[in-house]
Amino acid sequence: MKRIAIQGIKGSFHDIAAHQYFDGEELELICCDTFEQVFGAMRRDSAVLGLMAIENTIAGSLLHNYELLRASGVTVVGEHKLHIEHSVMCLPDDDWDTLTEVNSHPVALAQCRMFLAAHPHLRAVESDDTAGAAETISRLGLKGHAAICHKDAAPLYGMKVLETSIEDNKHNFTRFLVLSDPWTADNLRDVHLTNKASLVFAVAHTEGCLSQVLSIFSFYRINLTKIQSLPIIGREWEYLFYVDVTYDDYIRYRQSIDAVRPLTRQLQILGEYDARD
Repeated sequence: MKRIAIQGIKGSFHDIAAHQYFDGEELELICCDTFEQVFGAMRRDSAVLGLMAIENTIAGSLLHNYELLRASGVTVVGEHKLHIEHSVMCLPDDDWDTLTEVNSHPVALAQCRMFLAAHPHLRAVESDDTAGAAETISRLGLKGHAAICHKDAAPLYGMKVLETSIEDNKHNFTRFLVLSDPWTADNLRDVHLTNKASLVFAVAHTEGCLSQVLSIFSFYRINLTKIQSLPIIGREWEYLFYVDVTYDDYIRYRQSIDAVRPLTRQLQILGEYDARD
């Protein structure tokens, strides 16, 4: 049995992503209120894995999670892309004509603006979690309240689904990272069979330094799929660059790392893993 720390409760998108990634395996979820608590659970027990959202095709990168990942010392061993679909649900005795309020995480509410505009009698109220909104309505018996979350949360909390796929954009995906203690990472993946890596580094604050690094990756035929800059606290106008690269030859990829290392500062390999389609 694998123990997985996630942000959110059962029925949340992190729960769904964990079960899809580890399809067919028995999982024990460690449900956390914050991403900081996810890393705390991993620190307390090196056998605990983590699963953390890192970017969304609409909302963009979760910048704070990049910093948490860099500081944690854990290793990325996998990724999963989850199609984000929202449904509206309520208590079994409620229906459209009895509802007055809809609860969900503010991001989910923002992703369902057209649905909310079509139901102006429903007051939108923010909550800390999508599935948590359904759990609260169920536990407290809040008549007249609806929740927006994934449809899989409905049977967990005895809710009735009124409508599915209410999100505005049907091409909404979130990318999650699977995290492990470095000492046990090799039990989850063979680095020589990987095809993607996540890196972070700084460069000298001089003209052309970043361009030189990217040119070396290009020379070794390493594909840059993402670059995200975050300021270095206390060093004005200097940045850490979080980079995702893909490759089809692990040895050539490692040669590129050796080649760029003299041109970078604080180069850290956050993880090498298999990028699933």
